[in-house]
Amino acid sequence: MRTSANWINQYLSSPATAQEQAEVLTSVGFPCESSESIAGGDTAQEVETTSNRGDCLCHLGLAREIAAATSRTIRLPSTAAIRSSERASVAIKVENHEPSRCPRYTARVVRGVKIAPSPQWLRDRLIAIGQTPRNNVVDCTNFLLFEYGQPTHVFDLATLRGGTIHVRSAVAGETFLPLGEGSKAITLDGNELVIADCERPIALAGVKGGALTAVTDSTRDIVIESAAFDPVAVRRTARSTRISSDSSYRFERGVHPADVDDAAERLLSLILETAGGSALEGSVVGGPPLPTTRIVELRLAKLSSIAGYSISSDEVIRILTELGFSPRLSGQVVGCTIPPRRIDVTREIDLIEEVVRLAGLDRIPMNDRISVRPIGSQSAVMAVRSAKNCLAGLGFVETVSPTLISERAASAFVRDAITTLRIEDERALGEPILRPSLLSSLLQSLKLNRDRGNRDVRLFEHATTFWLASQGHCERRMLGMVVGEAGDAESLYRLVRGSVECVARELCGVHARFDVRTIAGLDIEFVGASALSPAGHFMIDDQAVGVLGLVNSDALAAAGVDGPIAAAELDWERLAIGYPPTPGATALANSPSLDRDLSVVFAESVTWAQVESTVRSAELPHLESIVFVGNWRGKGIGAGRKSVTFRMDFRSDRTLRREEIDPHIARLVGVLASELQGEIRS
Repeated sequence: MRTSANWINQYLSSPATAQEQAEVLTSVGFPCESSESIAGGDTAQEVETTSNRGDCLCHLGLAREIAAATSRTIRLPSTAAIRSSERASVAIKVENHEPSRCPRYTARVVRGVKIAPSPQWLRDRLIAIGQTPRNNVVDCTNFLLFEYGQPTHVFDLATLRGGTIHVRSAVAGETFLPLGEGSKAITLDGNELVIADCERPIALAGVKGGALTAVTDSTRDIVIESAAFDPVAVRRTARSTRISSDSSYRFERGVHPADVDDAAERLLSLILETAGGSALEGSVVGGPPLPTTRIVELRLAKLSSIAGYSISSDEVIRILTELGFSPRLSGQVVGCTIPPRRIDVTREIDLIEEVVRLAGLDRIPMNDRISVRPIGSQSAVMAVRSAKNCLAGLGFVETVSPTLISERAASAFVRDAITTLRIEDERALGEPILRPSLLSSLLQSLKLNRDRGNRDVRLFEHATTFWLASQGHCERRMLGMVVGEAGDAESLYRLVRGSVECVARELCGVHARFDVRTIAGLDIEFVGASALSPAGHFMIDDQAVGVLGLVNSDALAAAGVDGPIAAAELDWERLAIGYPPTPGATALANSPSLDRDLSVVFAESVTWAQVESTVRSAELPHLESIVFVGNWRGKGIGAGRKSVTFRMDFRSDRTLRREEIDPHIARLVGVLASELQGEIRS
């Protein structure tokens, strides 16, 4: 914001040099970026303000900061205005149709003004900050904007049609002619908030006034608008119409409804002083009741604890008084009435920041030494690191992909009871959908690699997915992986399953039990299952933690890739719940093991989990482990059947002989035949 040093001094009990103003404002968080001498012995300075301090986008707000930081007092300008007996409500009416976007709209009427050049003092103030003087009435509105920070507007009462001001949404297709030399009419799309008379828009609310109701040399009666508008509504209108102004800049940073009337009274007194006329009694108001005043308490002990040093209660009261917080000391607690303009102050810590900032940040003690107590890495962090290291060791490459995907990429995951979440933002362009599954992003990354000649890739990602179900918005951290290298479907599936088991073993330990069970019917818990066929639940100790399988044709088509591709998607919270696994110690064997391989023909529907469970339930003496070796389908087996080969290891505290194991193997063959209809392969 461009400021005038002389203008700021107008509100201080004693003047401050331009250099002092720059140093003080910089020290309290408003850096002075440049300074230049201008006519009249004045100095213009550029002061940077933060987005949450709209109250300092004016000379009075900056003067408050200087007064509070330098033990000066603030001098407020006069707002007294003499009224006539005629009431404003007779001359104009206000209908506020959008109270949520316009929490307060006020109209005041002045009759008999004389439009003329502004007095020299007013012209000098505006010229000092780079504004161009127009006439006494318009210049008063600009002066008020940079004095109070309240945007206002003035209409020529004679040009208003119907005698009523309407605050409403624009009608799609209606036109509006903004103020400004050479300006052209624009067509509104219906989302803008406008100020209108009974026939047409006369202003874009909070953004720009209209040329058709502007003050001219022939104007005699005026309507003063002072209002508060929703920052989002103002910003949306400014962007859609590509019109911005000092007023819209201020409204976008927040104007409290309770500040509207004081600023309007100040403007009224300025217009009567510079343009004459007679102010009608009262104002016409549209909008809901004003919000209640906020009371926030500050504990002096808490202040000292946060600041690191003691600040006297007298100094605290002085600072808060100059900032307009009306402090009241009761024991060791200061009760503060928050002025409406300070929309950034809502908690005790906000008041502490104000006091420490204005007491001087340089007073905060600096410790030469900092005591540090190192702690070990959090288990949640280590779990992610372990899983990633495991997958990297298996040849997988980590991807970091955008959260947003296209409609087409999301189409494979939309089904009954599951819908996608869309963001309404023009920056999303053709990818407005929050991904419901990591598989959509991984398939896109796979396609990108294939397009660039990288055919044999294994990809994984650890990120969040989003979707909408019957219970509402769902958000879940997942671990996804895809394998798109050369190979048949079975080998790719086995590779993914083995990779999933390696990660699960790393996170859950050697004692966890793993299994894959066929998904029966619609799975509404794991969205990624929609893209897999055949698909199965990956189970850890009989709890489903995710899905794995082959990517189906619909998902392949949506991603624009060809198969076969194997994939898995796991719920991270369930997968890592057992991390870190409990370590165990086992004595090393002192005798050799004896292994036996069996090849048994089963029906295609029999799973390895069933075979393993049946073998273990047979309780073979000395059985140490059972390991899957492979499947065989084809000649000599028969349709709908498969040969499963597995290896069993036996061990005792002495050397075992085959003759000791053979009777138990024969018994196992009988068990497999009776329970699973298995036949020893000849």
